[in-house]
Amino acid sequence: MSSKTAYQILTPADGHPAEVLNAAGRAPICLVCEHASAVIPPSLGTLGLAPEHRYSHAVWDLGAEDLARDLSRRLDAPLVLARVSRLVHDLNRPPGAPGAAPVQSGEIPVPGNRDLSEAERAARIAEIYEPFHARLSEVLDGFDAPPVLVTIHSFTPVWNGRTRRTELGLLHDADDRLAKAMLAEADGSLVTELNEPYSAQDGVTHTLARHATARGLTNVMIEVRNDLLDGAADAARIGAVLEPILAAALKTEHAAS
Repeated sequence: MSSKTAYQILTPADGHPAEVLNAAGRAPICLVCEHASAVIPPSLGTLGLAPEHRYSHAVWDLGAEDLARDLSRRLDAPLVLARVSRLVHDLNRPPGAPGAAPVQSGEIPVPGNRDLSEAERAARIAEIYEPFHARLSEVLDGFDAPPVLVTIHSFTPVWNGRTRRTELGLLHDADDRLAKAMLAEADGSLVTELNEPYSAQDGVTHTLARHATARGLTNVMIEVRNDLLDGAADAARIGAVLEPILAAALKTEHAAS
């Protein structure tokens, strides 16, 4: 049996690890949700997760897909969604990074990621990470003019025993202009902070660095506390807050450039 056969993860029935919605959207904005999916391919079982952890924040960003879909409709913007759990390969981490296939997420162990062979890691990169980012590159290439790149995430209200006050985090990589412009436009309805609860120093801006910084695109990473995203109605409420903030900030940036 060849190594390719031995460590093949996806089958044709699993489909592509990225899904593009509203591909013909007219807004000069590309939305990305790297942690949208809780799907673990059948070939990997449940990665040994305890039943109570199977749909926890370790597996995906709760509510992030609903919010990303809502913003895609409001903005009429293309959206690239992940279709595989970040525990298989975190699409917002470079290959080889400790968090790319974590053996532990907070207090949650991931037994199926322990002692992966080089061939197993290579299969995850080749079948999930690279195709996702290639599809995102194709979407970015399809714009008539350089688009704005906006990634959508959620975070837990409590992490390692610490309660998080932040409700909306605006994160940046090398270019802080849009994040700061959005912070200035925030209407006070959400506790909004810059580079909270994470920052680039935590290694969470890989997608921005790979696609936006490398292309010179205006960009921002949006983090929403997941207790504010309990279903489609909550996502719509947060989307209604974010859309005018983003639109106003982009006008400010356009006028300044």
